Amino acid sequence: MDIIVLRPDTPEEGIRHVLKKLESKGLKATISQGTERTIIGVIGDTSKITEEEEDAIRAMEGVENVVRILKPYKLASREFKKEDSEINVKGNIIGGKKIPVMAGPCAVENKTILMNIAEKVKEGGATFLRGGAYKPRTSPYSFQGLGEEGLRYLADAREKTGLPIITEIMDPRDMDVIIEYADIIQIGARNMQNFRLLLEVGSVDKPVLLKRGLSATIKEWLMSAEYIMSRGNQNVMLCERGIRTFETATRNTLDLSAVPVLKKLTHLPVVVDPSHGVGKWDLVAPMAKAAVAAGADALIIEVHSNPEEALSDGEQSLKPDMFAQLMKELKPIAQAVGREI
Repeated sequence: MDIIVLRPDTPEEGIRHVLKKLESKGLKATISQGTERTIIGVIGDTSKITEEEEDAIRAMEGVENVVRILKPYKLASREFKKEDSEINVKGNIIGGKKIPVMAGPCAVENKTILMNIAEKVKEGGATFLRGGAYKPRTSPYSFQGLGEEGLRYLADAREKTGLPIITEIMDPRDMDVIIEYADIIQIGARNMQNFRLLLEVGSVDKPVLLKRGLSATIKEWLMSAEYIMSRGNQNVMLCERGIRTFETATRNTLDLSAVPVLKKLTHLPVVVDPSHGVGKWDLVAPMAKAAVAAGADALIIEVHSNPEEALSDGEQSLKPDMFAQLMKELKPIAQAVGREI
């Protein structure tokens, strides 16, 4: 028993009665209220519920059905929620008809550069400002980010442009300072299976962008989302950013087939990061267009005013004028698939 479907006219008292029964078995629950019915997702080891107890729950007032979910991910599944989830970040909807674009530098380098980029991506049509204050780098000698100083610069850029900010967390010990500044918390590819970190972000009231791991299967990716959601945070976005394959012509292999697959398996919004997916600036635009055509709910694109001097990922960063042109070219593609940019 993983889902309890309630009739739309079920009184609050009836819902509380079901929740109390689940709590008596050491189980937790999350409630999803759809347009046609209310669904209670059961969290925990449901094998302890006997068939007789399941029948008793089925007989409770307001209960329409009790369903077992065979997939290992429960809360992220389409069985739990049929409708697409929409995440509201300061009035900007991710998962709706409009496709928001998150743009900015890979790393926050200094205030002057960040402010310039923020203003340019705002003019180009970006909805969110992205920027890393804490940077996971392959080499310990590479630029690791400015830390809290970088977060303050992001906050200043948000105040000036009105763009909500998305930034990455790497360590649970940074949670308090991250949530003070960030509007969306990013979990990077290297931390997709950092389960302690996933549980920590699951306990805070901030939307989470969960990037796919370097060699993660879609099932493993959804299970990581389940870790976050099991702690109560249902505002999770899945970000395809390329996976590691034998191909060396691009930085990674951008798996755009994951977008329609995820649309079938989960109700969570799907974001595509073509910048990390290909690693070369001249390939970013065509893959961004392909992502929109494939059904992506949002894009995250790296933009830098002087890529050749960038301290991180300059090779895959668009210049502001290129970004503005891409935004114009994305509009007819979005319209062709019934969306907007």
